[in-house]
Amino acid sequence: MPLAPFHLAFPVHDLAAARAFYGTLLGCAEGRSSPEWVDFDFQGHQIVAHLAPDQCTPTGTSAVDGHGVPVRHFGLVLPMADWQAMAARLEGQVEFLIAPYVRFKGQPGEQATMFFHDPSGNAIELKAFADIGQLFAR
Repeated sequence: MPLAPFHLAFPVHDLAAARAFYGTLLGCAEGRSSPEWVDFDFQGHQIVAHLAPDQCTPTGTSAVDGHGVPVRHFGLVLPMADWQAMAARLEGQVEFLIAPYVRFKGQPGEQATMFFHDPSGNAIELKAFADIGQLFAR
C-alpha cells in the first residue's frame, strides 16, 4: 500500500512569518489560504498554519539520547542527501534546539536528526536514515 499523505493543523502567531518560514526557508509550496490560515505542501503532506496566537505555547521536553526533545513536535523523514542539504540550508537561519547529529549511533534505529522552532514556537524535527529499514527498528 502506498504511503498516504498526512494532514496536520497547527497554530501560528503571524501568517506572514509562517509564509516566510515554511514557504521561503523550507521550500514548501503554498496551497489554499484565507486571512485565517494557509496550506503548505510539506513534501507531499498537507500542513495548515492557523492564525491562533493564544495557542502558541511552549512545550515540555523528554530525554532522548541525552537531549531534551520537545514533546510536541512534527517533522519529516527525508532521504539522507536531502537531510544533509537541509541541514546546510538551515545553518545560520534557525537556532537549533538540537543541532544536526547522528542519534543512536551503531544501534538499531540509528538516524540523523535535528530540531528547531518555527517563528511561532512549533518544534520541527527533520530526520534521515542511512538504512530506511531502520525506521521502526527495536
